[in-house]
Amino acid sequence: QELVRQGEALKRTEQMVDKMDQDLKTSQRHINSIKSVWGGLVNYFKAKPPESKPEQNGAPEYYANSRLKEAMMSSKEQESKYQESHPNLRKLDNSDNDFSKADLVSSVERDSYPKNQQLRAYHQKIDTNLDEMSSGLSRLKNLALGLQTEIEEQDDMLDRLTKKVETLDINIKNTDKRVRQL
Repeated sequence: QELVRQGEALKRTEQMVDKMDQDLKTSQRHINSIKSVWGGLVNYFKAKPPESKPEQNGAPEYYANSRLKEAMMSSKEQESKYQESHPNLRKLDNSDNDFSKADLVSSVERDSYPKNQQLRAYHQKIDTNLDEMSSGLSRLKNLALGLQTEIEEQDDMLDRLTKKVETLDINIKNTDKRVRQL
C-alpha cells in the first residue's frame, strides 16, 4: 500500500513538472514579446500553445500495477482464510472428535498413511501444515512479483521525471539569463 501511495506521489510530481514546463514556455513567449517588436509579431502570428493540461505520460491518474493489485487482493483473502483456520485465532471447536477431517480422507489417501491411528493423524496434521505453508509461500511469491513489477514501473517513472527536471532546470536558467538581459 505504501508503494502504491509513493507511485501516486510520483505521478503528481510528474504532472507538476509538466505544468511548470508549460508555464515556462508561456513565460518564454512573453519574454520574446517584451524583448523586441519583432518577437511580439512572431508570437502574434505563431499558433498559441494549447491551454489544456500539460503533456501526460500515461493515464491521468495513477493506477498501481495490476499484478500487485491481484497479489494484494489474493493475499488478503488468504489471510482471512488463514485466520479462520488457525488454531489460536479461530473459535475453539468443542466437538469430541479432534480429527473430524480424518473421516473425510478417501481410502486411497488412508492407505498411503501408516496403519497406526496416532501416527496417521500426525502425518495428516503434517500434510495440512505443509499445505498451509505452501499457500503462504505462494502468497509471498505473488506479492514479491507484484512489488517487483511496481518498483520497475516506478523506477522508469523516476528516470523520466529526472530527465524532465534536468531539462526544466536548464530552461529556467536560460529564461533567468534572458530576463536579466532585459
